[in-house]
Amino acid sequence: MLFLTGVPGVICFRNTSFFCELESHLTPQITHWAKTSISVDSAKSRNLDSPCWVHRIIDESSGEAAVVDPVEPEKVLKVADDNGVSTVKLVLTTHHHWDHARGNEKMKELVPGVRVLGGSFDNVHGCTDRLEHGDKISLGRDVNVLALHTPCHTKGHICYFVTGKEEEDPAVFTGDTLFVAGCGKFFEGTAEQMYQSLCVILRPLPKQTRVYCDHEYTEKNLRFALFVEPENEHIKRKLLWAKHQREANQPTVPSSIEEELDINPFMRVDMPEMQVQVLILLQISVNIGRQNRIY
Repeated sequence: MLFLTGVPGVICFRNTSFFCELESHLTPQITHWAKTSISVDSAKSRNLDSPCWVHRIIDESSGEAAVVDPVEPEKVLKVADDNGVSTVKLVLTTHHHWDHARGNEKMKELVPGVRVLGGSFDNVHGCTDRLEHGDKISLGRDVNVLALHTPCHTKGHICYFVTGKEEEDPAVFTGDTLFVAGCGKFFEGTAEQMYQSLCVILRPLPKQTRVYCDHEYTEKNLRFALFVEPENEHIKRKLLWAKHQREANQPTVPSSIEEELDINPFMRVDMPEMQVQVLILLQISVNIGRQNRIY
């Protein structure tokens, strides 16, 4: 059963077992909502091109919460308190970059005993528990978290796959590995590692899994995806929708694994239709190079 709670500057949606919320690390504004088993509130930063989202996961049966990349702990805790969340148990850090891990030490100061989780191959600020691929963490009575090691953006990047009650759709919090219709930069890894992370680790997740990334890059990503696959109707529709969302100051997060399989070129690289398009683009590039050659 879904119900709505309004608080100043944000909207909160809950279901019977667990819900997640999004908020930026700057000025919040009320945004849209959709009836999904994972409920979302969103607030957008002053940087309209690329807000950085903070996610909160709450087990309603116990009131225990986890926060993903809480870059502004005071704001996170205030909104949690406003929504009757009594206990923040976990900080789930996706990777060590400043715009994701800078709030960890402050969270430990404000919430004594909170566990700060991060990848064992990442030097995560304030980390108390180093995670390996496949490690499992429980939250309250009904929420379970599975750590997925997805290296490339950073060596120890972790995505968090979250499940609640059996009838509820799962969620995956992908940090800067998987974006809507895109992927993160290869700061500390290789293309082979990104392929492994996206297509071997994340792609097999249940199709209904909701995808919560940490940045608002969707429209630009979709423009590139349409350049690669100009006849892809899924991308065309998603780009039109994303434009409307941005014009209305609405977020484009989350998507789903099923949707990413239709629109994300980096999760489609080994599909025949994608490989044909890439070969066409490569041939065009070669022809242009020959035309521009100086003899």
